[in-house]
Amino acid sequence: MTTTRSNNRGLLLPLASFVIIVAGMRAAQSLLVPFLLASFIAILCAGPMHWLQKRKVPTGLAIIIVILTVVGSSLTILILVGSSATDFSTAIPEYEKSLRAQTLSLVSWLQGIGLSVSPTLITDYFDPAKALQLAGSMLARTSGVLANAFMILLTVVFILLEAAGLPDKLRAGLNNADASLKSFERFNTGVQQYLAIKTLVSFATGVLVTIWLAVLGVDYPLLWGLVAFLLNYIPNIGSIIAAVPAVLLAVVQLGPGSSLMVAGGYLAVNLLMGSAIEPKLMGRKLGLSTLVVFLSLVFWGWALGPVGMLLSVPLTMIVKIALEIKPETRWLALLLGSETPPQLPVKNS
Repeated sequence: MTTTRSNNRGLLLPLASFVIIVAGMRAAQSLLVPFLLASFIAILCAGPMHWLQKRKVPTGLAIIIVILTVVGSSLTILILVGSSATDFSTAIPEYEKSLRAQTLSLVSWLQGIGLSVSPTLITDYFDPAKALQLAGSMLARTSGVLANAFMILLTVVFILLEAAGLPDKLRAGLNNADASLKSFERFNTGVQQYLAIKTLVSFATGVLVTIWLAVLGVDYPLLWGLVAFLLNYIPNIGSIIAAVPAVLLAVVQLGPGSSLMVAGGYLAVNLLMGSAIEPKLMGRKLGLSTLVVFLSLVFWGWALGPVGMLLSVPLTMIVKIALEIKPETRWLALLLGSETPPQLPVKNS
């Protein structure tokens, strides 16, 4: 009886701690989300910064070069996409009216061939115009986070400055500094490789989607390319979410035939990048199971909002990499992974 009570207490304490941490994350969402964005940008910038440092570039100058590159790239994206996002948000009501009219026309056609379909049921529960409204609201909330760009970049600078002197601090403050540094380097290398490969693949996906939509004549191709780039960080589900507003816009603007070509282009790009190129570059050892991807999307989206959905897989991937470092927690990393470990040979008694 005493053993059971102590086991229950040992289980309740971690659960209570988890609930408190999650509640704190939701309460501090406005502060935590920009910090997480800054952390991921700093992780991506750490690789080029270390590369410059190895070529005898002073740390301060290396940070300035990397930050100027990031600022230049961000400003270019904002200039190219900002006006498109504003115009699309303004035009959403007109697109909604047109899409609802086409939906009612489809209902009338189905009723004409003998299928009993209720227009109220379609507009209440399967209204495709709501997808455009959802896309506009997500863009508005994401742009609200990006409005703190100066604070995010300032945080990136401080993180990079701390990262440059972190090894010396660990050696001075820890008794077993070498082991801690090796674990930290493994963790940092794994996260950098994952984010760098995912960013390159996502960028290529966005470029291909932009070119395809521009060729077909869909409005705001740069905007939908940026959406495809961002949502490509969410495997499996992200590509579907990114395609929905562009396909619906193609239905309104160009008709059903062209919308099928838009959908086919999204499918081809994501099959090429997600099923062929990315696994070859990434390697299966960093994969997450489909269930974990879905649950992480729901959890981080609930805890941190739309930006949490974008960062859901990188955040879970960081947890998985951290769990892989220690033998005591490696079994948890295996549970999060997409591969089944090989069976050990059974010993004969």
